[in-house]
Amino acid sequence: SGYLTGRGTLVYNGRTLEEGFLSRFPFKGGVILEADWSGKILWEVHHSDHHHHGILLRNGNVLLNCLGQVPTDIAERVVGGAQDHSLPSALYGRQPQADVGQMYADYLAELTPSGQTMWEWRSWEHLDPLEDGIAEVQSVRTLWALGNSVLELPDGDILVSYRPISTVIRIDRRTGEIVWKLGPPTLAGQHAPNPLPNGNVLIFDNGVHRLDDPLPFSRVIEVNPASNEIVWTYQDKPVSNFFTPRMGNAQRLPNGNTLINEASFGRFFEVTAQGETVWEYVNPYFGGPPNAHTNAVFRAYRYTPEEIAAAKSVG
Repeated sequence: SGYLTGRGTLVYNGRTLEEGFLSRFPFKGGVILEADWSGKILWEVHHSDHHHHGILLRNGNVLLNCLGQVPTDIAERVVGGAQDHSLPSALYGRQPQADVGQMYADYLAELTPSGQTMWEWRSWEHLDPLEDGIAEVQSVRTLWALGNSVLELPDGDILVSYRPISTVIRIDRRTGEIVWKLGPPTLAGQHAPNPLPNGNVLIFDNGVHRLDDPLPFSRVIEVNPASNEIVWTYQDKPVSNFFTPRMGNAQRLPNGNTLINEASFGRFFEVTAQGETVWEYVNPYFGGPPNAHTNAVFRAYRYTPEEIAAAKSVG
């Protein structure tokens, strides 16, 4: 995944070829870098535990989703989840013998552009194994609090999304405490929470294993964090017409419309506040790893011509 920064550069999260315990997972990362408009790499940071997502902080450091081993005494108390070898889809490939009985969860790592670790935050030290158990019925027990997004808020707090536990949390950057949480049944395997100027949070709610509805369907919701009330929703009619089990994001546009990425099918579309589709595009490019042929897109963002011009002028 990648995004343009305010200083006219591209921040990119990539997958490295080094072998490790993350290699069998499609979300393996390993590197985050910043490049200018001409493609020159300004710096790159390698981290063997990095996956999914990483961002450039306002202080110039990077913050990464990383995966670490959960201590056995905590792992044994985590509720929910299926055994890794029991999934007929073999979603994560063959489970190595060394992983049998192991559990992994996210930790956040802040590093300088030179690779020096400045701060870490371990999810298993703050989440409750019972209250924050694996909510997705058929998610593997190997992966407990697997992050798919990390974001720095204007006040410096951190917003993180954990798919298997269907939970988004806000972390007080100064104390490390969880100061806000939204979980099931409101959410089901969500991705990419995005703060809005009005203080609300826009969330792509994938809906794989909903606890309050037998049908799997995706939706985009705007939530007031003061009350956890859903104040706006986009879902299709019928609801099953819009569904992506993995990935996806939504972006509130300057005109008040919302750009939605139906990731598994490479479909981007813009909807009004009333839910009317006013623009649509399907990614025509197919590719992927062995045994996969897909046009899926992890994230999609819209940039205005003015934003592109500004990025070029800075870069």
